This record gives sequence, C-alpha cells and structure tokens, in this order.
Amino acid sequence: MVIAYVMIVTEPGTESKIARELKKKESVKDVGVVYGEYDIILKIEVSSMLDLQNFILEMRKNKGIQRTTTMISV
Repeated sequence: MVIAYVMIVTEPGTESKIARELKKKESVKDVGVVYGEYDIILKIEVSSMLDLQNFILEMRKNKGIQRTTTMISV
C-alpha cells in the first residue's frame, strides 16, 4: 500500500470544482481546499508506485490543474 499526499495549484476559482471531482475517485481518501501556496491537498492510497504514477498522470490532464507536488508517506 502506498499512501501519498498531493498538493495542487489550480486555475483561480476552480479549486472547489476540482476538489469535488477528485473526491469521487476511489483512491482519494481525503480532500481539503486550503489557503496558501497550494489550493487543494489530497490524501491518496494506492496499491503500488505504478498506480500512484498513473493516478498523478491522469489527474494532471485536468486543464484546471496548473501544478502538483507529491509527498509519499513512509
């Protein structure tokens, strides 16, 4: 099991919509819209590093997401 936290910077005004979309994904265990350097923080749980990579690559296709930073929990 891989647990990771993903910080997301979105296009202004899209953070709530993107957070709602991400919350529907099975791998997403928690979503928070936050203030500061990032707009959204996700906690995700996946089976493998490959699954994590696939999740991140798929998520980045969203045009409203400008940048992501991923931290893998040990």
